[in-house]
Amino acid sequence: MAEAAIQFLRVCVQLLALPIYLLSFLGIWKPFGSKVFFPFFMERFSEYYNQKTSVQKWELFHNLQEFTGSLEALRLLEIGTGTGTNFQFYPPGCRITCSDTNSNFQSGLSKSMNQNQHLQFEDFLVAPAENLNQVADGSMDVVVCTLVLCSVQNVEDVLKEVKRVLRPGGAFYFLEHVAADHSSWSYFWQQVLYPAWNLVFNGCCLTREPWKEIEKAKFSEVKLQHISVPLWWAPLEAHVIGYAVK
Repeated sequence: MAEAAIQFLRVCVQLLALPIYLLSFLGIWKPFGSKVFFPFFMERFSEYYNQKTSVQKWELFHNLQEFTGSLEALRLLEIGTGTGTNFQFYPPGCRITCSDTNSNFQSGLSKSMNQNQHLQFEDFLVAPAENLNQVADGSMDVVVCTLVLCSVQNVEDVLKEVKRVLRPGGAFYFLEHVAADHSSWSYFWQQVLYPAWNLVFNGCCLTREPWKEIEKAKFSEVKLQHISVPLWWAPLEAHVIGYAVK
């Protein structure tokens, strides 16, 4: 019964999104979405998201400096930097390398960089999270990703790259929206919305469970917590937050 309801409601949602499906069929939506719609949406959504998660982010990042290596400044790689909404939570003097698959966030990113002069910005890499070969082995004290693992091609491959670029004793910090409890209404709507949501929002997967890959990635220590973030739409509320030490 539930599966039939999910399939029926999926069709209803897809009918509502029919113009976007048509644009996708014609090859128009993907370039428009990545160059115009998604950067525009994320710049505005990220401000709202930071308001809702500021307490959690301060708690998450409060011990970043404890992972500073042999150099005086913390070396930090952020995967999926987007518009740079995490910059305000990083400690003064932190040396930042930014990476993203999408190079069209420059407007919002430049604004965030100008607002966070306490940081040292070293490089911006246009690269998939699964292939960060421009970053040397063991060259980072910390790797950060927030709202990224939902849309990567392969979470396991991303974590392999994270471990490669981290120095021994370095840490991987994450805050990700995830699949809700399978018995909940939130998970029901995640399944309903998944196909259309994935198309509209640049490959974002509502039903992904990245904590399973993190726990299996053979970090020496994993501190992971499931939380609920009070966002405007229930299918986005379930999150995991924490860090893992190489």
